[in-house]
Amino acid sequence: MRSQVFAWAQYGSRRHLATVSNISSRIPQTVIEKIVQKYAVGLPQGKVVKAGDYVMIRPEHVMTHDNTGPVISKFKSIGATRIKNPHQPVFTLDHDVQNKSAKNLSKYANIESFARQHGIDFYPAGRGIGHQVLVEEGYAFPHTLTVASDSHSNMYGGVGCVGTPIVRTDAAALWATGQTWWQVPRMVKVELRGKLTPGVTGKDVIVALCGSFSKDEVLNAAIEFTGDGISALSVDDRLTISNMTTEWGALVGFFPVDETLFRWYDRALAKLELRTFSSPSLSGVSAIPPPPEHPRINRKRLDVLKAAPITSDPNASYDAHLVFDLSTLVPHVSGPNSVKVSTPLPALERSHVAIQKAYLLSCTNSRASDIAAAAEVVKGQSIAKGVDFYIAAASSEVQREAEGTGDWETLVAAGAKVLPSGCGPCIGLGVGLLEEGETGISATNRNYKGRMGHPKAQAYLASPAVVAASAVRGYICGPDSLSPKLLPPAKAPTFFSVEDSSSSSAASEATSRKEPVLPGFPSTFTGTLLFVPQDNLNTDGIYPGKYTYQDDITLERQAQVVMENYDPSFARLVASLIQQSDSSKTPAGTKDGVILVSGYNFGTGSSREQAATALKAASVPLVIAGSFGDIFKRNAINNGLVCVESPELVADLTKEYTKDGKRGAGGKDGELTVNKGMRVSVSMEDGGVTLKLPSGEKKYQIRPVGPSVQELWICGGLEGYVLKSIQAEQ
Repeated sequence: MRSQVFAWAQYGSRRHLATVSNISSRIPQTVIEKIVQKYAVGLPQGKVVKAGDYVMIRPEHVMTHDNTGPVISKFKSIGATRIKNPHQPVFTLDHDVQNKSAKNLSKYANIESFARQHGIDFYPAGRGIGHQVLVEEGYAFPHTLTVASDSHSNMYGGVGCVGTPIVRTDAAALWATGQTWWQVPRMVKVELRGKLTPGVTGKDVIVALCGSFSKDEVLNAAIEFTGDGISALSVDDRLTISNMTTEWGALVGFFPVDETLFRWYDRALAKLELRTFSSPSLSGVSAIPPPPEHPRINRKRLDVLKAAPITSDPNASYDAHLVFDLSTLVPHVSGPNSVKVSTPLPALERSHVAIQKAYLLSCTNSRASDIAAAAEVVKGQSIAKGVDFYIAAASSEVQREAEGTGDWETLVAAGAKVLPSGCGPCIGLGVGLLEEGETGISATNRNYKGRMGHPKAQAYLASPAVVAASAVRGYICGPDSLSPKLLPPAKAPTFFSVEDSSSSSAASEATSRKEPVLPGFPSTFTGTLLFVPQDNLNTDGIYPGKYTYQDDITLERQAQVVMENYDPSFARLVASLIQQSDSSKTPAGTKDGVILVSGYNFGTGSSREQAATALKAASVPLVIAGSFGDIFKRNAINNGLVCVESPELVADLTKEYTKDGKRGAGGKDGELTVNKGMRVSVSMEDGGVTLKLPSGEKKYQIRPVGPSVQELWICGGLEGYVLKSIQAEQ
């Protein structure tokens, strides 16, 4: 039987406009699941994509920025020489645009050269921040799936596009094959009710959401925004909210496609016409031909979108349902140094928190409407003495528009300092960074300790109007136009969770479906169970940092040091168990080894892929956890280490074998790794888990991995899959 990778390879490299899936099923889907269905390839016939599924996706576009250089190196190292679909990648240089060193300019030149060589769309330094460019130029388009090697690709959800982050290895695989794998996140419905009071913005909404629902309610989730409050939110507000769903912990932040969005695209089409000397009104009455049609934002494509709307089914399943009342919200400020801390502006204003720097920049809040809001505040005034106010437009197109309205000049006349369009201080690069002991307020998306400068500085986040008012006054405050009499009471907004039938059924539904097993992939994983009773076991605990940059370290050596920082005896214990096992008795189609079980958020922390390769090298073929850090899971699957989740098994092992029934203090005898001689068997056909105890057997249910992950495992990981795909084409 021909491997599925060859079937996938038959898909052409032509540019495509995804169409609505014709799969009919009684299984209801969310709008996000339906869009992913359109971009999933190699699905078994009749397969309906649902949250939790592992699927192979061929996204509409993949964006890389300054990190394009390392992706090029990865692309070449896996033996690829040709871009599968040159219309799919987009290069945007935006992070270190202030850096004019010979080394950086050479890097930028090499990226541009690679783009020209392969016919890839390229946007040079100064054109704008990648996420803004993708929205302006239609790479992020409603009801499409576009990914980026950057965490803020969630922003595309503001225009009804499923945007999500990937890692560099995925980007290289996409260049070479046009596709990569993705696990569809759990679905969370966020219902926005009511209407914002004038002076309250989308930035206040997401700052308050991060502070209100701060218990990981949306961690690694795909958020679908719903509710009667959405229609009154501008597209710029939606982009801001979607952008910062990343800080909230989500992987997608999706707004519906509605009349507000269509009107926004009507205005976008009008702006595009201004790029030429022609216009539709002049065609036919002059010698100037009609303006050329934009390849992505055009009337034909929008008409198709209107004719085939996609919405969530009435009985679609959600893991959680959160409600937020916009009418109870006052302006909020995030921080200091944490997005999980949000304070009503009136309360913070009374404290007169002095600032030394203010920032209006980034892909979050430096669009034309943001610049206009700030200009309205500072008009006729000057920036306070001792305060530096830095501004940078989200793109050159935004700056051109702001210059045309006079808003840009208003800010400059007030004393604002202009930076080039790019990430700059938001990512801690270039001039204008916070120095030790300073306090800054910013319209950006992250205020983590040390991100925007010195670790002993304090950073707050707020809306453009509040940032501008603070720059004028010299302390954190709102603009004069913000009347307390018109605002709701200055207290926490109204928010709550709703328990409904869809959220309660989502978990059971997730483990009730069978997956086909590809030839060559084990139908069963078996082995001795080792329990590591620890939540948030980070990658440094799994694979010590001191080995990370030893490029010549062997897999055998990795196996010897695995988990060294957590339990120095772990590697020896695993090696002894493997030595005692008799592989000759292992049935065909079964993979035997040591099965590791741990707590929640396993593999959090850095992106080092050795945390995965070391476990696999130690003969741990499967890890079971309550949940996984998303980047660890991607690295694990990219390297052929299988990860599945079983909160029930983790709960039972915690209750039976830990001190006081809690994770974090080892086993009952103080051991960091619990070994009670238990055997476990995990079926990849039906998800059945059998735990063999001295007293008998206990059964559990997990969701088995799908064909996309199985194919990667068969190929030895993502790099092997890419090589096989290239060979299949040749």
